[in-house]
This record gives sequence, C-alpha cells and structure tokens, in this order.
Amino acid sequence: MGQTLGKSLDLVHCFTLQIGIFTRLITVHLDVAKLEEKSHLRNSVRTTRTLQEHLDRETLPSSDNYHPHFLKIGSRATLDELHLGYVCDQKNEEAAQEMVAGGVKFGWLQGVLVRCLLNIWGVMLFLRLSWVVGQAGIGEAILIVLLATAVTIMTALSMSAISTNGQIKGGGTYYMISRTLGPEFGGAIGIIFAFANAMGIALHTVGFCEALSDMLKEYWDIQIVDGGLNDIRIIGSITLVVLGLIVGIGMEWEAKAQLLFMGILVVALANFVVGSIIGPSSMDELAKGFVGYKLELATTNFYSDYRVSNGLQQNFFSVFAIFFPAATGILAGANISGDLKNPSKAIPIGTLLAIVITSFSYILFAIIAGVTVMRDATGDPANYTDNGTVSDYMAVCLGQDCEWGLQNSYQVMTLVSAFGPLNYLGCFAATLSSALACFVSAPKIFQALCNDRIFPYLHVFGKGYGKNDEPLRAYGLAFLIALACILIADLNTIAPLITNCYLASYGLVNLSTFHVDLFKPVGWRPTFRYYNKWLSLLGFALSLAAMFLCSWPTALVTSALVFTFFLIVKYRKPDVNWGSSTQVQIYKAALSNVQQYSNTDEHIKTYTPQILVMTGLPNMRPSLVDFAKLFCKNNSLMVCGDIVQERLSHSQRSERTKKSLRWLRAHKTKAFYSVVDNFSFPVGVKALLQATGVGKLKPNILMVGYQSEWRTSKNSEIDDYCAAINMALEMHIGVAVLRVQEGLDYTGIIGDFDVNATDSGKQPTEGNDNLAFEESQEDSIASTFTAFDDIHNIDGELPTDAADDYLKIKRTNEGLPPSTVAATKMKHMKKSRVMFKDPHGNELSSEVQNSIYRFRMKQKRGTIDVWWLYDDGGLSMLLPYILTTRTKWAKSKLRVFCLADAIEEQNSKRKSMELLLRKFRISVSDVVVIPDLTDLPSTQTKIWFDALTSDFVRKDDDSSIPDSKTPTIKESELMAQKPRTFNFMKLRELLLQYSTDANLVVMTLPISQKGKVSGALYMSWIEMLTANMPPFLLVRGNQTSVLTFYS
Repeated sequence: MGQTLGKSLDLVHCFTLQIGIFTRLITVHLDVAKLEEKSHLRNSVRTTRTLQEHLDRETLPSSDNYHPHFLKIGSRATLDELHLGYVCDQKNEEAAQEMVAGGVKFGWLQGVLVRCLLNIWGVMLFLRLSWVVGQAGIGEAILIVLLATAVTIMTALSMSAISTNGQIKGGGTYYMISRTLGPEFGGAIGIIFAFANAMGIALHTVGFCEALSDMLKEYWDIQIVDGGLNDIRIIGSITLVVLGLIVGIGMEWEAKAQLLFMGILVVALANFVVGSIIGPSSMDELAKGFVGYKLELATTNFYSDYRVSNGLQQNFFSVFAIFFPAATGILAGANISGDLKNPSKAIPIGTLLAIVITSFSYILFAIIAGVTVMRDATGDPANYTDNGTVSDYMAVCLGQDCEWGLQNSYQVMTLVSAFGPLNYLGCFAATLSSALACFVSAPKIFQALCNDRIFPYLHVFGKGYGKNDEPLRAYGLAFLIALACILIADLNTIAPLITNCYLASYGLVNLSTFHVDLFKPVGWRPTFRYYNKWLSLLGFALSLAAMFLCSWPTALVTSALVFTFFLIVKYRKPDVNWGSSTQVQIYKAALSNVQQYSNTDEHIKTYTPQILVMTGLPNMRPSLVDFAKLFCKNNSLMVCGDIVQERLSHSQRSERTKKSLRWLRAHKTKAFYSVVDNFSFPVGVKALLQATGVGKLKPNILMVGYQSEWRTSKNSEIDDYCAAINMALEMHIGVAVLRVQEGLDYTGIIGDFDVNATDSGKQPTEGNDNLAFEESQEDSIASTFTAFDDIHNIDGELPTDAADDYLKIKRTNEGLPPSTVAATKMKHMKKSRVMFKDPHGNELSSEVQNSIYRFRMKQKRGTIDVWWLYDDGGLSMLLPYILTTRTKWAKSKLRVFCLADAIEEQNSKRKSMELLLRKFRISVSDVVVIPDLTDLPSTQTKIWFDALTSDFVRKDDDSSIPDSKTPTIKESELMAQKPRTFNFMKLRELLLQYSTDANLVVMTLPISQKGKVSGALYMSWIEMLTANMPPFLLVRGNQTSVLTFYS
C-alpha cells in the first residue's frame, strides 16, 4: 500500500514538472513574439568601420601621449572632449614635427666608450703617471689610482641610476643634476662644470705642447723662443685655433677624428708594454734610468719618496690632485647626452666599461714604470756600465742633480716604448682627443644652461646653428677661456684647479642620487638597479673630502662660487618645473609639519592671523592684497578668495588660477589663491572658510573690502554682504573690513594681467584696481594723499570742531598744484617698479599709481588711531601692532582710544589701559579716554545722517518694500535702533575731531544681533563711521583672547 502511494506521488511530481516546463516554454514563446514586434538591431547588418571610428574620441596608449612636448600640444583627448563633448582646437601638427631633431646620433660604443677611453687615457697617462710613481711609489700610486677609481665608480653608478630614470637631453652632468636637485644646484654646478671643461681644453692642449716641445728638442734640437713656457704658449694658441676649426665644422668630423686618435692610442699603449718587455736597447736608455724589469728596483720604488716639485713639497693628496684629472673623462659620454641615440642605455654601459678598462691599465702601467725605471738618472752613459746593479746606478745621483728618471723626466713612457716616436704620436692622440672632447662638452653644457634661462643675460650663448644645433657662440666663449688658461702654460698649476671643479661635480651627482632615493618620489624608477643611496652618500663625502685635502684654498673658492651661483638662482626663482627631488622634499616636509602642527594644542602666544582676503582676481584689487600682506608677510597664512557666481569650466578655472598665482608671484606676495564657482557671495564665503586650508592651517580672519556702492545696490546684494560677515562670526572667525575713499576695485581701470608676458620673461604690465577712479580719472587725484575734499559731500555740514580740524589740514596743501603735492609725497614713499597700465596699454597717471601702491609705500610720520571700543579678544589691538613692526609703517605710532562711563573715571581708565598695554608689551604714544559717547550728537550730524538715509527709509506699511531694488529701512526699525544710531553719530564726530589726519584708523567692528538690524541700516552705521576718513579698518575678533601678558 505504501509503495503504491509512493509511486502515485512520483507520478504527480513528474506531471507537475512537465506542466512547469511547458508553461515556461509558452512564456518564452510569448516573450519572443513580443520582442519581434520591436526588433531594431536583430536583423541589422554591421557596417565596416575602422578601429579609430569605433574609438570615437578615445585615444590608444602611446609613447607620444607621454612625451613632454606632446603634453603641451595635446595628442590625448581631454576630459572636456570625452565627457562634455567639447570640440577642442585641432592639434598642432607643425609643433609635433618640430620635436624631431636632426643630426648625427651615436651609440654606446662610439658615443660613450670611445670618448671616455680617449679622455681617461689622456695627458696624465703619458706625461704624469711616471712622475706620480716616482713621488708616491708603486704602492701609493696604485692606492691613488684606486681612490680615483672609487670616486669615479660611485659617481658612475649614481649617474647610471639618474640617466636610466627617463630620457636624458643635452647638457650631460648639468642636465642630470638640475633635473634631480633642481635649478639652484644645477645652475651652480653647470657654470662650474662648463668652466672646468673649458679649462680641460687648456690642460690637454698644454700637455700636447709639452710633448711636442720635448720631441722637437730631442730629435731636432729645435726651439721656437726659449724651449720653455713661451714655446708652449705659442704652440698651444695655434693648436687651439685648429681644434676650434674642427669642432666648428660639426660633430661628424669630430667623431671621425676621435676614431683615428683611438687607433693611434691603442697602438702607442701596446708599444709601451712591448718596450718594457724588450728592455733598454742602448746605453743611452740605461743612462736615462730605464733598466728593465728588476726585482730590486721594484722593492725600492714600492715606497714613496715625496720631494719638492715646482716649489711645493709634495704629499699624497697633492699628487692625487695632479693625477685626478685623468679620472675626469668618465663624463665625456654623458656630456654629449643630447647626441646619443639612447642615453639611458649608452651612458651606464659605456662609462662603467671605460672605468674598468682604464683603471686596470693605469695600475698596470704604474707597475711597469715602477719596476723598470729608476727615480733618478744622469742621462750620461759614462756613469753607467752594462754589468752594474740597481744600487750602483742609484748611487750615481746621490751627490748631484739628475735630469732623468721617474722624478725628473715627464717622457718616461717614450723612453720605455719599443719605438719612441710612436709614443709621441700616442701622446698627441691622447691629448688632442681629450682636448677635442672637452671642446665639444663645454659648449654643449653651456648651451643647455643658457637655454634654460636660469641666469640673466646668458641666453645669447645658447643659440644653435645648423642641423646639429651647434652652439657656435658657446664655442667662442670656451675658446677664450681655454686661451687664457693656456697662457699659464704649466700643467701642474692647471690640474689642481680642474680637479676641484670636477670633484664638486662628482659630489653633486652622488648627492643627487642619494637625495632622490632618500625621498623616493613615485617617478623615481631607474632601470639601472646596481646602485645604493648610502654608497652615493659615501661618494659625495669622498669627493668633498678630496677637494679640501687636495687644495683647501681652491676648494674654498670652488665652494664659494657654487654657493654664490646657488643664491643667485634661489633669489631669481626661475620659472622652471623639472620635478626635482627638492620638490618632493618640500612636499613631504610640509606634510609632516602640518600633521605635527595639527596635533599640537593651540596657545595664545603662538596665535598668528591667518587671513582669507576676498580679493576676487588679485590683480584687480592690488591695494587689498597689499594690505593683507602687511599682516601675513613672513608670518602666517594668506589666501586670496574668489567667488564666481556663474559656473566655470575646468579650463576657465585653471586659467583664472594660473593668472592669479602668476600675478601674486610677480608682485612677490606669498599667498595662496582659492576660487569657488556657482555660489552666491555669502554661500561662497562659507564654502571658502570651511574648505580652505588643511589641519590648523586654516583662515581665522575674514578680510573684505568695504562695499562702497551699497547705496545704489539692490537690497539683496546688501543682505548678501552683511550675511557673509555674519556667517564668519557664526563660525567664530574674526572679521576685518577695509575702506579707502578711492575704493579697492580697479576693474576696468587697470589692464588685465598678461600671463604670457611672464612666461616669455618680460616684465608684466598691468593697470589698476578701483571703480571709484573710473569717472574721475581725468581729474586731479591729489586728495589721495592730501585732504579729504568730499568730506561734506552729503547734504549737510560738519560739526564746528571737526570743520576747524578739517580746514587746518586742507590749508596745508592749498595753493599747491596736484602734481606738486604728489611729487612731495613721492619723495617719502618708495614705489614698486611695476607700472600699471590701463586696458589700452597706456601708463596710468602717477596719482593713480600712488593710490594703488599706497600700502606698499613708506608711510609718513603719523599715528595709527586704534579705537578699541569693545573687548573682542584683543584682535582690534593686535592687528595695528603688527603693522607697526613693518618697515614701511615704522614711523606710525599707535594711539589708543577707549571708552569710560563718566568723567571721573577717565584717569583710572587711562591708567588701567596703559597698564594693560604694558603687560601686552605693546608700545603706544598716547591713550585717549572718551567719556561722552552717550551725549547727544550735534544737529549737523543728525542732518548728515538723515541726508544719507533719506532715500532708504520707508513706512512699515509701504507695499513696495518686498519688491524694492534699492536699500530700505523701516521707520519702526530706525526708531528702535535710535540709541545705537546716536552712539555712531557721536563716534563720527569724535573721529572727525581726532583721527582725520591719521595714517590709518582701526576700530572695533560693531555687531548687530542677527535678524534685528537690516543690512541697509547696518551699512548706514558703517558708512557714518568711515565716510571721508583716512584708510579705515573695522576689526572684530571671535571673542577669544589673542593677547596675553603671561610668558
């Protein structure tokens, strides 16, 4: 029974599954039927399109997109093109073609290895290595070679790391150092290194002249003048002209000459080795000190025997200084990096291989010279016999001066060689090839330096000619420097000078690698891995130590020159951005310091004003920028805020930011610039205050210019202005409002700032910053620095006392023409060199210029009147004190005004205020107590205020108030605020009585409770206080102490 029931259930289950499957099939069938009704793509045929058509605006990854040149001409689609569908300007194909430079390019063998070999196997090998062995002995001579090799190996490893971290352009060592450590070190060492290479021309040319002079004397007994220095000078000058003609023809001929020299040099070196094996072939050679391989001689010559040479007692480091130029050839390939096919590959391989080959050969030749040639020999065959011992030969010179041997003759290699004249040819090939290499290197380095425009007035030498861009002018300069050094005509004098310059260059190459590897920017990815930052640091230390041990006076001069050039570049701040490791260091140091500062609790003593100044475009409000700079210069954070109510595209924002930052830098103002768009003024201010800065490096003061045209503005605009101030106070941010009678906005009066002018190195030309001048530009603006002639321009008259004071001021300049008044002021005020121009390019009048630069000028002797009415935490007192610490305001003394309840309290109030200021360590010239603020103002002042507000006051039931486009004040509000209004009227009278001749007036900004005072009435109060006054600053702190009298 159970089995039957189970089977029945299985049948039911299977039937149910079949029904479900059938239902799904029907559903699918129905869905397909529906889809066929709306089939758009099913039966369509795909058209044949290219991949580029499928990509639409996208671009495929390509090396061209990452080349610095293409980054400027735009080969990759921009985000605006992809996202917004903008059609950008067509790519500049001509500019792209200009990137490809013509001319001959060399590989690692001919371009690096051969050049390095020819330079290292130079004059020192043929003319000074034997002398080094004679002075230092075989052991210390090998040590000298190994020390030079250690420095060069470390430098080569560092150089290889740098050269494989991206493409290397022309300029060699200068290019690598400048792009790694920045223009300061790069420019300094570029000058030194180019000069060293120019002196290298002279060094190798003088070596050639020495060898030629000796050959002429030995074989033909010929001398031009005296067989000494003058002969060297004459031969050297002629040789230099010939070398100049060869390099002037071009790199192709110079490269062919190098290959010829290389062949001769190899044969000459082999000739020396063969000659040492053969031994002396005559008694003449034996008499000159060549005795062949002798164990006794090797034992004697193994130890040092330092003697006086050229009037100087030699030692290990003095000999090292003379020998070290032999090791300077390692940079011969890097110096023509711009002429290499693949510098990143060629420089490491060619340089390291050249160092290994030449170091081995120098050690080998030093040993050969030491075991085959005596230190001293007479050169007279009569003094020597065939069967004599080394001891017998050495005894000959004990009692007399000898002219031959390792210590006395520079032609030992010629003596040992199997065929002497062939050695002379090898010496000629070595010296001339090295001179040619230096003659090519020095101008190329100097050309790269000049083209970077790091130093002024040098760019004329950077001009290139022909398809190879040959620096003919730089060749001429190198020729003159070399000629001056050839006139010295002494190899031992020139060599130490070059040694210090090269050691300084090597040291900075090592320092570059250490520095960049220490901070490890993301872009530091060298393909050469066999380097170590600590080894580079050791190379730097060895180079620096060797400089001072070889010749400390020369090292001091070299260091002083590097430091001087460093300071020149640092001061000039060239407009270059090479992504150097110093930029990474600055970033990481700034980040670390900000984080550390943010974790430190604030203290009153460390308070600094960090100002967000609402300038808009800074170049249109230069006076406001200059005034804010007075508080922040070398002291604290300053940010120029800009609010644009329309939406800005990325390009518009970038251009606006670039223009503003360039203008700030051109005017030597250390400030940041921040712009927000698509915001109203108060919302924009709030956004800037909230978003600007990082950590505790955020604005704590909002500075705005006074809205001088508020009487003709819409009610909403006034409310926005007041709302921005209230917004800052709600965020516990201090507020400062600056008013000058001429205004602060010079839009339409001064010309726009030309960013391209600064890019091309021209002096920027600008105009001015104030709408108030637009209507009165043709009129005299002597009132900028004299009396305030419009002080009673609103219907009404001045109070009697104030009028008397005003008339006294006005009479001072009565009868004087405006130009005389301005000229008088200019005698006491220093104006910036940058002259502002109007939009048409015409220079603005001196009066307008003076008005713009009023806060950059030296202020006259006078006072800064501080009306410290309310305790806001001390900001109203701190800001004017900071002003007095500035040089331009040093003659302005602080005068403090404060309030008292009654006359009898004046003395006590005065004493308490003086005591408080002394505790704050703020020096003031006077403290004035105001006892009668609650007195009724004069009738004239009331009339003045009524005239000011007559167009704004409306009855409460006036139906036009909601739609009013002009400022409005309700009668009920005016009556409710009558006591405060009377106080401000009285303050105006007191201001006119005391402060009309002040250099600056600072007053605590009055605060009205939110929602109780309209914007129009609040602006009327500020207008009443500041109208027709000297520059006026209203300040309100956040009611938190910024001053303390505790240490």
